Amino acid sequence: MPQSRNGRTTPTHQSANGVKPGRARQRAYCIAAVADGGEEQLAELRELLLTAGVVTVGEMVQRREQPHPNTYLGPGKLVELKGLLKAADANVVACDDELSPRQERNLEEALGIPVVDRTTVILDIFAAHANSAEGKLQVELAQLQYNLARMRGLWTHLERLGGGVGTRGPGETQIETDRRLARNRISALKRRLTHVSANRAVMRAERERAHLPQVAIAGYTNAGKSTLLNAMTGAEVGVRDQLFHTLDPTTRVLRAGGRDYLLTDTVGFIRKLPHQLVEAFGATLEETLRADLILLMADGSASEADRVEMARAVDDVLSEIGADEVPRVEVFGKVDLLDADGRQELINRHPQASLVSAMTGEGLGELTERIEQEFASRLVTVQLLIPFSEGAKLAELHVLAGDLHREDTAEGVRVTVRLQAAVAERFSRFAVAEVKA
Repeated sequence: MPQSRNGRTTPTHQSANGVKPGRARQRAYCIAAVADGGEEQLAELRELLLTAGVVTVGEMVQRREQPHPNTYLGPGKLVELKGLLKAADANVVACDDELSPRQERNLEEALGIPVVDRTTVILDIFAAHANSAEGKLQVELAQLQYNLARMRGLWTHLERLGGGVGTRGPGETQIETDRRLARNRISALKRRLTHVSANRAVMRAERERAHLPQVAIAGYTNAGKSTLLNAMTGAEVGVRDQLFHTLDPTTRVLRAGGRDYLLTDTVGFIRKLPHQLVEAFGATLEETLRADLILLMADGSASEADRVEMARAVDDVLSEIGADEVPRVEVFGKVDLLDADGRQELINRHPQASLVSAMTGEGLGELTERIEQEFASRLVTVQLLIPFSEGAKLAELHVLAGDLHREDTAEGVRVTVRLQAAVAERFSRFAVAEVKA
C-alpha cells in the first residue's frame, strides 16, 4: 500500500488488492488535502476506485487546513505531483473530495491528464449497479445535477472570448443549448420519479393498512446488510464484497414468534455521500424514514476508529433524511472474522449491540428475539368479541398477531390478543374490555 506522512508520498504500481496490474486501462493516482489524518486517509477512495474497475498506482496526501481554492493542492505539491504521475504511469487523478468546476479545470490544465473527484467515482459506481427503472432514473438525475455546473469545460474548444470580428462563435450558444437540454431532462426525470414515488406510496400504504411491523436494515455500504436479509428471510438478494453492490431496496417477510415483520434492505451510506445522491434517492431512503425500527448495521471486523467514522457518516445521512428519531438497534456483523479478544472488546464497547454472523448463523436467533422484544414493548392487550359472520376479521387477527387466545361463545369468538395500538384501534368496535398495557 502507498504511504504518505507529513505530505511525503510513496508511489506504488500495485492495485488496491495487491495484484500487479501490468498496464491497466485506467490507472489512478489518488490525492487528498486534509488538516489531519493517518496514512489510510485514502483507503476508502481506493476501494471505490477498485469497485469502479480502476487500478490505484499511487497516492499523495497534503496537510493543509483548507484545500487550495483554485487548484485543491498547493502550487508546490502540484509540481511534485506532476513528476510522480509520470513515474507511476498514471492516466487519471482521483481526488478524495468533491472539486469545484474551477478546481477540476485548473488541475487538469496543470497536470495534463483527466481529473475525477470522489462524487464522480461514486456516481459512476451507482450507474453501473442500478438495476431497477427507478434506480436508473435516480442515478441519471444525480449525474445531470452534478454535471450541469461543469458543462462549460466540455465546450472550451468552441468558446470565443473577447470582441470583434471572428470572436463571436457558436461556443456560448452551444453551451446554453446543452444546459437548457440538461435542465429539461432534469425536470422530466423529476416528474417520472414523482410518479414512481406515488406508486411506491401506494404500495407502502397497503403495507401500512396491514400494519405489519416494518424493519429497515441501514448502515455503511458493504457492512453485510444484504447478507443479513438473506440469512434472516431466505431472500436471494445479490451479494458481493464491494461498495454499493445493492442500490434498490428489497423487502421480504420475516416470520418470528407467530408474527410477520417486513424487513427491508436499503442502499448503503458512505462518508461524504454526495448530496445529489441523497436528494435523488429520496424515495428509496423513505423506506428507512418510515420504518418502525432500524437495524443499524456495522462491520464488526473493522477497527474501532473505522467503526466510529462509519457510524458518524450513517448518522449524518439519517439526520439529513429526518430518520434520526426512528428507534434503532445496533447490529455488528461479520463477527466470525473476530477472535475471542476481538469479540469481548466489541461487547465491552457496545454492550447493547447485537453481534451476528450471517455467514455462520451466529447470533441471528438472538437478533430475531431482540426485534420481537422491541415491538412487544409497544403492544397492548385487548379482548375482542368477533361475530361468527366476521370470519375474515378473525383471520386477519391471526396474521397480525400470530398467537392469540380464543374462546368460542354463543355470541361469537372471544379473543385475547396483543396488538399494536393503531391496529387495536381498528378493532375497537369488537372490544369487550378496556385496552391495557
